[in-house]
Amino acid sequence: ASRVGNTQTPAKNSGKTHCKNRGDEKMEGFSYVDIFATKGVEYLLVIGFLVVLVIFWRFLNSPSPATVSTQEAAWNLIPISDWFRFAENLFYHQGHSWAKPEDSGVVLVGMDDFAQKLLGRPRQVELPRVGAKLRQGEKAWNLHVDGKTIDMLSPVDGKVVAINEEVLHHPDLINQDPYEKGWLLKVRVRKMKTNLKNLLSGHLAKAWLEETENKLRERMTGEFGLALQDGGIPVSGIAMSLDPEHWEDVAREFLLTD
Repeated sequence: ASRVGNTQTPAKNSGKTHCKNRGDEKMEGFSYVDIFATKGVEYLLVIGFLVVLVIFWRFLNSPSPATVSTQEAAWNLIPISDWFRFAENLFYHQGHSWAKPEDSGVVLVGMDDFAQKLLGRPRQVELPRVGAKLRQGEKAWNLHVDGKTIDMLSPVDGKVVAINEEVLHHPDLINQDPYEKGWLLKVRVRKMKTNLKNLLSGHLAKAWLEETENKLRERMTGEFGLALQDGGIPVSGIAMSLDPEHWEDVAREFLLTD
């Protein structure tokens, strides 16, 4: 019996030598860092920090709403340049008196901030008696300033029902607070709509006051030869700086008095 065994055939050598390509080997123990990318991140962090710092600083130094005066909030006072203000919710006569309708046909009356800045501090105020009848655009009260008597015109028709006694004793209330504590008269008006229709309010009043201030500046620096304060602001109480002839011109032009 014969036995058949497995005969191993030796593998042929293809003649090719297999070797690893060093360029394909993974380089261990070394990582690449983009230095420019890291610097960019650092710059962004610094800029972001500065922006947050500026916003926080402005927040700390911004005026609080609580610091706004209650008078400005109640009367909605709007500045006309840096010199004077007007109350947006009032009605204005072009002689620089104002009217504020109240209940039961009664109107609160006073003189505006422009007029008190123009005239300065009055030595005395003369108001009509209670019960006196007023006509719109006619003389209603007068002020004594530096030896001059200045007549002011009524913004409405009606009957005087009350006067501000405090102003008689403390005329400077007109300067301190012309739209509230410095009110002058309470007048009962029968034809409210007709009276208010002849007055200026809102944007028209603001535009008129701005134009009025520009005219005064021109007169002061031109014809009158008066110097303005720093920033071009007219001096309060200009009436005291004018001779009688020039004052009469100012009174006719701005207060509409004879």
